[in-house]
Order: sequence, then C-alpha cells, then structure tokens
Amino acid sequence: MSPLILRLRAAPEQRLDLSPLTLQRLAGLAEREISCVELQTTRRQIRVGDVFDISFGSAEEIVFEGGSERFDRVGQDMNAGSILIEGDVGERAGRRMAGGRLTINGAAGPYAASGMSAGLIEIAGDAGDRLGAPLAGEIEGMNGGVVVVRGDAGARAADRLRRGAIIIEGKAGDDAGSRMLAGTLIVRGGVGRRAGYLMRRGTIVLGATVEDLGPTFLDCGAHDLVALRLMANYVGDFSSRSAAVLRAPLRRFCGDNAVLGKGEIFVVA
Repeated sequence: MSPLILRLRAAPEQRLDLSPLTLQRLAGLAEREISCVELQTTRRQIRVGDVFDISFGSAEEIVFEGGSERFDRVGQDMNAGSILIEGDVGERAGRRMAGGRLTINGAAGPYAASGMSAGLIEIAGDAGDRLGAPLAGEIEGMNGGVVVVRGDAGARAADRLRRGAIIIEGKAGDDAGSRMLAGTLIVRGGVGRRAGYLMRRGTIVLGATVEDLGPTFLDCGAHDLVALRLMANYVGDFSSRSAAVLRAPLRRFCGDNAVLGKGEIFVVA
C-alpha cells in the first residue's frame, strides 16, 4: 500500500508539535479524521489539514514532503513503522522512541533521540546540542537503539548515555560523551573540549586526534582488540566510514577516574 504523504503547504508561522503523527496514533483513522488531528502550538489551534495537503495511504510509512526547524517532536514515542522527513526538523525528534525508523533528510534541533530506547534514527544533516541527552531533571539519556548523524553534532552529544549507539560521521562539540553511564559513542571527525567528562562506563571512539583528554584519563597504550573488529562489523551496516575508524590502529585511554573510571576512549594512534 502507498505511504501516507503529508505535503507542507507553506513555512509554518509558529512551532508545531508533530508527536501525534505516528503509526500508533493514526492507525485506523480515515483521511478526514487525520486532517482534524490537532497539533499543539504556541499561539492558536492548528489541525493537520491546516498545514498539510494529505495523500492518504498506510500510516505504517509516513512521509513529510517539506520540513521546518519549527517541526518539533517528530516521531516522539513512536514504536513501529517508519517516518521520513524531506527537510529539517526542530527539537526533540525521536524523543522516547521505542521502535521503528525515523529518517531526517535535513538537520535536527536539540535533544534529538532524548530518552530513546529502541529503533533507528538517521539524520542526513547536522544535529543540535544534547543529542541523545536527558531533559532537565531526568537521570538517563538515550537508553537503546541506534542514531546515525551524517553531519556534525553540537555540544554534549551522548550526555548520560545509558545504552545503544550514537554514530557521528562529522564532528562533535564540547563535552561529547559527558557523564556517560554505558553505551557507545563514535565520532569520526574531531571533538571539542572535555570529551568523556565524568563518564562512568561506556566506550567512546574518536577518529581524529585530540590534544588533551585531561589528567583523569590514563593512557593504556595502542590496542588491536577483537571487540573493536566485531564492533566495526556491526557499525558497518550503518556507516562504512565510521567502521573504517574502528579498523584503524587505536590508542586506549581509561577513565574518567574522577568518578567510577570504568569507561574507555579510543583515539586514532
């Protein structure tokens, strides 16, 4: 069956909450019912039919033809199906995602994949600050699944990462992998300051040299580990360029010894 296509008529005048537009929320609804779904906004009441032209199809595959940095919470809480956005999105894309596939053919705002527990998110452009990170007051960030960013990511990518993998083909900002609890962060390009700051466990792989990881990370020398080769095989399904980093000679640093110190950072030798 053909996908459900939502064609953007014009750039939205205010922020839109698109979290109701997922398979579990739209399954079984007729075209007219979908057009009447309300999108929480900042000023006035708006329904789907006020913003999009609808080509009715199966909600198992939802396609947004056109995007905007005002498209907030795209794919939030989705647990099955697929969503494709041909353009940019705003904040909290894939928030608490528990399954399915979210593809963004553009850039994403802050807090993408926050609280995610399963599924796949692919961002063709850049990701904003706090990719996979918790919101204020939350204890854990991303808790499973895979996120692939083809461009760069902002500050605090993978902050308090608990499970899952975040793969960044470009660069990451300051505090990449800060306060990590477990999981894997791979950054093919360079990183900003304080990579792995206060990480307790987990693995960070950096494809570019760093001048200083800080005195609380201990140099354990160059390694050729079977685990890294196995990880490369897994990562290769999502990013062949990032998998190549895992197959290169890597130097291991353990830390952050200011806290539990059971994490590790691998840097190209």
